[in-house]
Amino acid sequence: MNAKELVARIRTELHPGDHDNLVVKLIETGQAPRAVIQTFAAEENHIVSSDWRTFLALASKAEEPNARAFFTLLAGGEELVLPMLPALAEAAGMSAKDFQNYEPFPGCQAYPAYQAWMALNGDPADVVLAILANFTAWGGYCARMAKGLREHYGFGDEACAFVDFFATPAPQLEERAIAAIQASLDAGWQPKHAWRYGRLLQAYELQFWSTLA
Repeated sequence: MNAKELVARIRTELHPGDHDNLVVKLIETGQAPRAVIQTFAAEENHIVSSDWRTFLALASKAEEPNARAFFTLLAGGEELVLPMLPALAEAAGMSAKDFQNYEPFPGCQAYPAYQAWMALNGDPADVVLAILANFTAWGGYCARMAKGLREHYGFGDEACAFVDFFATPAPQLEERAIAAIQASLDAGWQPKHAWRYGRLLQAYELQFWSTLA
C-alpha cells in the first residue's frame, strides 16, 4: 500500500458521521445562538496558541525533511490565523476584554492537549497520518460555518477569515504529508499507532463541539 492509498483508507475509516456534529449544523442553518460562536472563537484562541507550539516541537523532532516541512507549514498557518480570531469574536458580540480574559472549558482543550502529547510521545510519521485524516473533517466544518456565518449572521470577510482559511484546500500541505508518509514507508515504517492517534484526535474534536453545545 502506498502513501496515497494509506491516507485514503484512514480518512474513510475515521471520518465522522453526518450527524456527529450538531453544532456546525446549527451554525450552518443560523439556529445557533451567537454565544456559541463567541465561545468557539475564544476557545480557538487558546487552541491555536497551543497548536502553534506543538507543531514547532514536532518540526524540530522530525528527521524526515518532508515531515519537518509539513509541521513547519502547520505552525506557520497557526501563526497566520491567530490574529484573525478577535474579529470573529467581536462580530459575534464578544467584547475585547471578555475575549482576552476568557477561561477555556476542559472539554474544548482536550484536543490540543492530546496533540501536545503526540508531539512528546508519537512517531512523527504516525502523527502526520493522524493529523491528515482529521483535517478532512475540520476543513469541511469550517466551510459549512463560513457559509452559515455569512448567510444567517451577516458576518463579513474579516469576521470569517479564520474559518475561510481552514476551509481553503492546501495542496502544498497535502503534498508534503504524502511525501513524508511515502518516505517513511520506503524506509520500512508501518503505521503502528496512526489509527489510534487519529481516532482519539477525532473523538477529542467531537468533544470540543459537544462542549460548545
